[in-house]
Amino acid sequence: MNPEAPGRAGEFAEHRIGRMVVRLSGRHAEWLAELGECYELVWASTWEEYANTYIGPLLGLPELPYVVLSAYRYRDDDPRLPVTQLPRMRKWAPILRHADGRRFAWVDDVIPFRARRQAWPYRGVRLVPVSAAEGLRRRHVDGLLAWGAKGERGLPPQ
Repeated sequence: MNPEAPGRAGEFAEHRIGRMVVRLSGRHAEWLAELGECYELVWASTWEEYANTYIGPLLGLPELPYVVLSAYRYRDDDPRLPVTQLPRMRKWAPILRHADGRRFAWVDDVIPFRARRQAWPYRGVRLVPVSAAEGLRRRHVDGLLAWGAKGERGLPPQ
């Protein structure tokens, strides 16, 4: 969502939130509703709880759980990272903690290569990088729906 340079004029509405402008499409609301049939939707955004206050209502979403990113503190069971990678990888460990062993998909415009490499051996993790310029597209949603259909609501088999 919120592409930097949307390609189709009129597809996105601009919303001013404080000093920020957020671009959202009515299609996003439809697509997220579809994904909500297969997944538990969770905000993994630097907006944290404010995504429910400012973004969710614009998309007609109910209040969703969110991953706490700002309070992240390294733990011994977190993936090993060089200190220089911490700024780029700041979402990875909190997302893994939130998933707590469940299957999950992470959709973001910044998914570092190291996270992709660490997730690669796990069949229960789907990383979906989206273009910062274009944002979420139908092809991403279709891929997620197909992958989600292979599991039980995104959870690991019991």
